[in-house]
Amino acid sequence: MTALRPLLLVNALMVDPAAGTEIRGGLLVRDGLIADTGPHLTASTAPEGAEIVDCGGRIVAPGLVDMRCFVGEPGYEYRETIASATAAAAAGGVTTLVCQPATDPAIDDPAIVDFLLRRARDTGIVHFHPMAAITKKLGGREMTEFGLLQEAGAVAFTDGARSVTDALVMRRAMTYARDFDALIVHHTEDPALVGEGVMNEGEFASRLGLAGIPVEAETIMLERDLRLVKLTGARYHAASITCRDSLAIIARAKNEGLPVTAAVTINHLTLNENDIGSYRTFCKLTPPLRTEDDRLALADAVADGTIDIIVSDHDPQDVETKRLPFAEAMPGAVGVETMLPAALRLVHAGLVPLAALLRALSTAPASLLRLPGGTLAKGEPADLVVIDLDTPWVLDRDDLRSKCKNSPFDEARMSGRVLRSIVGGRTVHALAD
Repeated sequence: MTALRPLLLVNALMVDPAAGTEIRGGLLVRDGLIADTGPHLTASTAPEGAEIVDCGGRIVAPGLVDMRCFVGEPGYEYRETIASATAAAAAGGVTTLVCQPATDPAIDDPAIVDFLLRRARDTGIVHFHPMAAITKKLGGREMTEFGLLQEAGAVAFTDGARSVTDALVMRRAMTYARDFDALIVHHTEDPALVGEGVMNEGEFASRLGLAGIPVEAETIMLERDLRLVKLTGARYHAASITCRDSLAIIARAKNEGLPVTAAVTINHLTLNENDIGSYRTFCKLTPPLRTEDDRLALADAVADGTIDIIVSDHDPQDVETKRLPFAEAMPGAVGVETMLPAALRLVHAGLVPLAALLRALSTAPASLLRLPGGTLAKGEPADLVVIDLDTPWVLDRDDLRSKCKNSPFDEARMSGRVLRSIVGGRTVHALAD
């Protein structure tokens, strides 16, 4: 690999959510690391041979860290590969991608973790880390070997979009995770209460003639989990909070000092059940989209820190599984490439300050997973994103880098987009003028 030229970003507004600062000036990258930042860095101070990028007053921020993304390798390469997922991530300003274990075979063995890391090294263009399964084959019964999986490179443990319904198995998993200081990431949805439901339970579901899923499917499982956290002391992360009632539960646990964090998907932050409209299957998700009141409560929770992290919940589905009647279609939406532009809707609407948004997209997930990134501090890896807050554009799903095009934002008007993504000092995506 050729030696990296120094890179100097000038005329930028540098927003560092880790430090809580916004500084106009420049940022110098040497050998893949942030070497210097500040107003004294201009084109005239560039080191010899440096590449100079004039940001035109636009924002430079830490690269995003997406900790909930389905990547199809191994077993589902027709839906997504590491190469296509990381290309989509780079286009969306995501410089670190964390994959889910619902592959075939599931990520429940150290050899599979090793395979994925080698595959990412060879074909990926952003940082890539796997989460491993809590239970073997995601079956909810027999625990995996946390210690060996962690040693192989797994950054956390989850059964993806499946909930561990057996409370004793979850208690043992939490106890085991505590002993390895490992993070449990859990999808809080009681499948018995979900039943045949396909969207949020309420008047709109009744009007559409569709079976509903009550918020209690989420809150009951969340309450159970947090009682087990209190019992075991394990580090716990709620993978996808969708309703106001769950926020109260999370806030109470945090007030008690429990080691608990929570995430919300970009879909639940920017869409509601009404976006299903006339049975739009691209808006069929798990958990389902909730009410507008719930959406606004989630946005407030991001702003005040009750919700720690925003994720894409990138879940590619092909035409054969989406172009079906709503009740029969598979849930899921692609999102890693559109996460930031969609999130900027919250900033433009005055619901979430930009610094709080970037903290939830980069600093908080990097910190929780104990990964580099999420900061513009000197000496840290140069994983960066250049953002234009105001450029208007319309999403065309055919332009998405993902292998699948099931975006709920298809033909949506966006304001703001990623101009450049930098990973370890190398530009991995640059928007053509």
